[in-house]
Amino acid sequence: MITAVRTRAEALVADTLARLKALTPVRVIGDVIVMIATILLDLWPGPWAEHKTSGWALVGFAAVYLVLLPLRHVLPATVMIGGAAIPFLGPALMVVLSYTAGRRITSWVKAVVSTTLTFVVVVLAWDWDARPIDIEPVYGMLILITIFGVGVALPFLVGRYLAQREALVQAMQDREARMRIEHRMISRQVRLRERSRIAQDMHDSLGHRLSLISVHAGVLAMDPSLGDKQREAIGVLRSAALTGMEELRAIIGVLRAEDGPDDDPATRTVESIDSLVSDARKAGVLVSLVRGGQSHPLPSRVSHAAYRVAQEGLTNAAKHSPGAAVQVTVKYEPDALVVEVRNNPSRNGSPTGEPGVGLIGLSERVRVAGGILHVGALPSGGFRIAAVLPYEETALPEPEDEQEEAEPRRQIRKWAGVGSIAGASIVLTLIIGGFTVLGAQPVTEVVTQQNLDRIQEGQPEAEVMALLPSGDEPLVGDGERKSHAAPEPPGARCVYHITDEQSYRDEGTRVVRFCFRDGKLVEKKIHVQRTG
Repeated sequence: MITAVRTRAEALVADTLARLKALTPVRVIGDVIVMIATILLDLWPGPWAEHKTSGWALVGFAAVYLVLLPLRHVLPATVMIGGAAIPFLGPALMVVLSYTAGRRITSWVKAVVSTTLTFVVVVLAWDWDARPIDIEPVYGMLILITIFGVGVALPFLVGRYLAQREALVQAMQDREARMRIEHRMISRQVRLRERSRIAQDMHDSLGHRLSLISVHAGVLAMDPSLGDKQREAIGVLRSAALTGMEELRAIIGVLRAEDGPDDDPATRTVESIDSLVSDARKAGVLVSLVRGGQSHPLPSRVSHAAYRVAQEGLTNAAKHSPGAAVQVTVKYEPDALVVEVRNNPSRNGSPTGEPGVGLIGLSERVRVAGGILHVGALPSGGFRIAAVLPYEETALPEPEDEQEEAEPRRQIRKWAGVGSIAGASIVLTLIIGGFTVLGAQPVTEVVTQQNLDRIQEGQPEAEVMALLPSGDEPLVGDGERKSHAAPEPPGARCVYHITDEQSYRDEGTRVVRFCFRDGKLVEKKIHVQRTG
């Protein structure tokens, strides 16, 4: 536990130092502008202006902002969650904190957890009693979700979308750069191979002509009619021709050195493994050869790959486990050739080093042959190299790492940013849908003038209630209708309703009050509820 915490702390420090080193004047100026704009937006016309904060309180609020804004780059999730728990923080700061968290958090699991915790904190910190009007809980929750969606969720999703798109663009640029490098390498290899073919053609042509010169010179030297000086000159000519052939052969060998002698399938086949093992024994390696199964004709590419497996296995055993016993197995199975090289642990108890890069080339050789290569340590401490090779020619497969990794990368790049857009769409749908449902409700159930005229004092309470609307405005309680009314009659129970006839001249809302006592209507009075 302590080690894991220490590792995470070291990684955080290293990441912070790297970000500080990568700072540019433009980024610093941009961050300063964001900080000043955030403080000013929350100062005016934000919540600080409502409380008329001044003096040391204003300095303290600004200090909190100046600490949280730079810290959001280092601990984005923590600062976002903590900012939601501080009651006096303004909406501009929460938008900036949420946007930065979306940009900086890479794991989608951490993104979901952090936003969920932020919502829980917002719900717990919401003051349900300090409300300007008496609203029902369901509508209060809708308003709370709207505030969270606009101030936290949407900025977070926008930041996450932009970060994913930026990573996608960077990945595409890196891929294009790699493709350009690979194209140059392939072009160079093609040119080199073409030069090698030209050199081979030159070797065949010039070698043939030099051979003819040498043969004709040898025949001419045997002519008895020639003198000693002439014979000597002919000998020099023949010697020069032979020397030219040797030099030409050496030059061609240098030009074709990149192929190497081991890349000649004609001389390195599965049948040559016997001589390979024999040479290893002469060099002092304790090696045995085991053959099994009925011999089967093999394509040159497969036969050469089998030889390379045995060669690389013996080389690794001699290099990394000197003195250990080695066993080479060549077995013809019914459907494939199996070539295996395994060695015991080194006599000194530990290998002299890790397997070299030759295994990378060997895996490519086996892949080109259509086979499968297995490399790994044995439970006894030894090492094993085994290849399964087909009997028939097969199409060149893609490398395993590209097969396994290319598709996930394509999927990630294909869907980069889609999750953020989908999340933002869900948030907007909840907000718009909630207020659409709210707007469809009969929010103003008023008393019509017709029913108002039919209601008279002295009527039974049941008759009056049957003519009144069954509900009130959902967002406004009775307290918002009777604060400007006259005192209620003693011992009476009164209800307040809005009338359907309103006038802007009243500078308020016309409200009618019905008061009941002893089961009868004792008062019907209209008053104007002033606004503000």
